[in-house]
Order: sequence, then structure tokens, then C-alpha cells
Amino acid sequence: RELNKEGRERLINSFEKVNEKFVYLFKKLFNGGNAKLVLNGEDPLEAGLEIFASPPGKKMQSLSLLSGGEQALTSISLIFSVFLCNPSPVCILDEVDAALDDTNINNFCELLETLVKEQDIKFIIVTHHRLTMAKMNQLLGVTMQEKGISKLLTVDLEKAVKIKEAS
Repeated sequence: RELNKEGRERLINSFEKVNEKFVYLFKKLFNGGNAKLVLNGEDPLEAGLEIFASPPGKKMQSLSLLSGGEQALTSISLIFSVFLCNPSPVCILDEVDAALDDTNINNFCELLETLVKEQDIKFIIVTHHRLTMAKMNQLLGVTMQEKGISKLLTVDLEKAVKIKEAS
């Protein structure tokens, strides 16, 4: 009983922190709107989680009723809200921007910039999206110029800009 009691208290405490960060990040990614996380069930230890979101100009609705891009941004908000409640110095993201359009890519990259400055987190992002790559400081790529021989390429975009400006 004691373990369950403490488990419930910790779960509710963590849930409230994650929900607070989720609302903040959702508004930042969507430039407005509202969102909330809801535990459905009497006992928090057995409850499910429902995600409700209201992008600007839309009514509050379940995650499943949002468009693909809205679902992706909402999910990114949730992932980062959990991450920020227990951050680490490095975060690896694999193709999280794949379902985003150009406008949402900008919002996503701005959020990353904010987190880097405010939380001192380093991000490693695996992506194929040209706009995400354009916003990064450094690119690493793998090419195969000759069959069976992979070569690692590194481009420091900040250094490249300085060289271009100097010439």
C-alpha cells in the first residue's frame, strides 16, 4: 500500500510538471493555441493518457483528430516536455521533422535554438529535410563515391558563412 501511495504521488507530481511544459511548448511550436494532457481513470497507476490540442483557430480535440503535421508537432511538444522534466546534456532526434511542412520546420528549429540557449543542450539530429539542415551549425554526412567505400563528410556552417563573408 505504501509503495502504491508513493507511486501515485510521484506520478501525479511528474504528470503535472510534464503537462505544464507540454502546454508551454505546444504554444511555442504553434504560435498560440492550447493543449492539455488528461489521465483517464480513477487510479493514476492504472489510468491511460489522453492528449487534447487546440491549434490556433481550432477547437480543443483529441490528438487523433488533428492533421498529420499537427499530430507531429503535438507529439514533439510532448516528447520535449518529458525530456525537459529530466534533461540530459545531449539529445538525439531521428527524423522527428519528417512529417512537418516548411513553416512548422521553422517553428521546430526555433524551439531547438531556444532549448540550446536556455537549457545548454546539444542536439544531434538525423534528418533529410533541407530546411532543418540549413538551420544547424554543423552537418555530418555519409557518401559513397565508390561502390562499397563510405566516406564521412563534415561541414561547419558557421565557419563557411564567415569564410564567405570574408571573401
